[in-house]
Amino acid sequence: MPAVSKGDGMRGLAVFISDIRNCKSKEAEIKRINKELANIRSKFKGDKALDGYSKKKYVCKLLFIFLLGHDIDFGHMEAVNLLSSNRYTEKQIGYLFISVLVNSNSELIRLINNAIKNDLASRNPTFMGLALHCIANVGSREMAEAFAGEIPKILVAGDTMDSVKQSAALCLLRLYRASPDLVPMGDWTSRVVHLLNDQHLGVVTAATSLITTLAQKNPEEFKTSVSLAVSRLSRIVTSASTDLQDYTYYFVPAPWLSVKLLRLLQCYPPPEDPAVRGRLAECLETVLNKAQEPPKSKKVQHSNARNAVLFEAISLIIHHDSEPNLLVRACNQLGQFLQHRETNLRYLALESMCTLASSEFSHEAVKTHIETVINALKTERDVSVRQRAVDLLYAMCDRSNAQQIVAEMLSYLETADYAIREEIVLKVAILAEKYAVDYTWYVDTILNLIRVAGDYVSEEVWYRVIQIVINRDDVQGYAAKTVFEALQAPACHENLVKVGGYILGEFGNLIAGDPRSSPLTQFDLLHSKFHLCSVPTRALLLSAYIKFVNLFPEVKPTIQDVLRSDSQLKNADVELQQRAVEYLRLSSVASTDILATVLEEMPPFPERESSILAKLKKKKGPSTVTGLEEGRRERGADVNGGPEPAPASATVCL
Repeated sequence: MPAVSKGDGMRGLAVFISDIRNCKSKEAEIKRINKELANIRSKFKGDKALDGYSKKKYVCKLLFIFLLGHDIDFGHMEAVNLLSSNRYTEKQIGYLFISVLVNSNSELIRLINNAIKNDLASRNPTFMGLALHCIANVGSREMAEAFAGEIPKILVAGDTMDSVKQSAALCLLRLYRASPDLVPMGDWTSRVVHLLNDQHLGVVTAATSLITTLAQKNPEEFKTSVSLAVSRLSRIVTSASTDLQDYTYYFVPAPWLSVKLLRLLQCYPPPEDPAVRGRLAECLETVLNKAQEPPKSKKVQHSNARNAVLFEAISLIIHHDSEPNLLVRACNQLGQFLQHRETNLRYLALESMCTLASSEFSHEAVKTHIETVINALKTERDVSVRQRAVDLLYAMCDRSNAQQIVAEMLSYLETADYAIREEIVLKVAILAEKYAVDYTWYVDTILNLIRVAGDYVSEEVWYRVIQIVINRDDVQGYAAKTVFEALQAPACHENLVKVGGYILGEFGNLIAGDPRSSPLTQFDLLHSKFHLCSVPTRALLLSAYIKFVNLFPEVKPTIQDVLRSDSQLKNADVELQQRAVEYLRLSSVASTDILATVLEEMPPFPERESSILAKLKKKKGPSTVTGLEEGRRERGADVNGGPEPAPASATVCL
């Protein structure tokens, strides 16, 4: 049993905990707990009134039993009674029990609120701190209704102690996050902003957290915080580590406060006041300069604190996107981290450079690191870092490097983790379309994409290639020839069969003059894949066959024999059976002119945003993709728009 000093008191609690630890089995533990619960219950219900010490001891035991995973259904009232004690330890245990075990629907909330109000009004900083901690821990709507108007007054009162101000700021932040509609904006908002000038850095840190959250939804109310935040940040970054002795962490002055101030400034555009803007630029330059200095300590805590401030400063530079010099310097600094031995730094550098790539000022600087990023894609062991490398390659891509980047992503796709293959496929498809100077390269890329990762090529991708081929006369013959050659492989992915069936059904006549791709050869090649495909693909192939009847009258008897076979006319699938019957009838009774009219080429599709891009936005989040696309539009990227054809858009039903 651990020794218990006289000052600790609650010897019975120490004995009980020791007994629990010494239990040899779960059954023995439960037996000991049940015995103790019965004893506590009898004490609470006994005729003899318990003193504060006994209540505290038994409430502590109940709390310990609850933390072991057992339900506690009594003792709440005794904990509430402890709140009225004038002893710190008794009041502390009462608040602790309530914070952990009392839910927002409890019938005791009104009694608890009254006790909290008394402590807040007591002006005793210790009791006020306990009350504020309890409000924040419970954070219920009822407590927000009761205290949301009172806490701001405590926060901005001139006679409130610094420790209480810190607790009040964080408590108000908790209530605002839980019930923002119950925290009223008022005169206190302008006064809380001036806490950024407080001499106590603990108060400034807590106030900055509160102001940042409030400013995100009420930017105009807290606009004056920008100049104060810049002033405070300037004093921190230009100070020596000895100037802020109590808030220096491994030779980095007030790193947590610096990070919070930089995040607050990201809620607003660049300052309009030239003096404030210049002072902020000096702060950011100082942070970048300090990152180039030799480290003052070899301990990881020093590098973590220094890099935390650096990355937040870079985030602010990217957010403002208005200082070309700072953006390029930030890019160069991040480039040094791309080969750092610390995995987290490599990840953060790649992530930040993705955002930098969308800026017109820093895009060229990001492109200079393309070889390093490609090397990371090939050699990085951590899958999350490889994924960020893919994101960065996608972000830095333009006409000058599109073919290199697409080739590297296709190469990586063969060994990529299954979880990110679909996303890589979408990105390759988008880049191949956007930056295709020669659309024969685009067709080759998409067919190669289907070959390498056919299972991850969604309908949007192969719809899109068909749409582009239909819209561009100059690539139709090449597409027909290429897909015909691709289909001759012994094993073809079903998506390739879909593309082949659609393109040959529309443009097979463009390659029919070559004896190696005669009409009958084309039909035999497609039909050899028929029995291996799913029902939707078979339906598309039947539509391609009836197109062949119009394009190549000489194969009409062969196709009619296929349509007339029992496997088609009596197919168990209604869709296939209906197509076979209708296409057979159409080929038998319709004249050549009618067939030519009904089965004419698909018209060009109207211009519209690519659904591949829409799918990527849905997968990655609109904000992530939109910034990159806006950057590309500024650099003159070409987009072929249009709605995608349905899988069986060549279908003709009478």
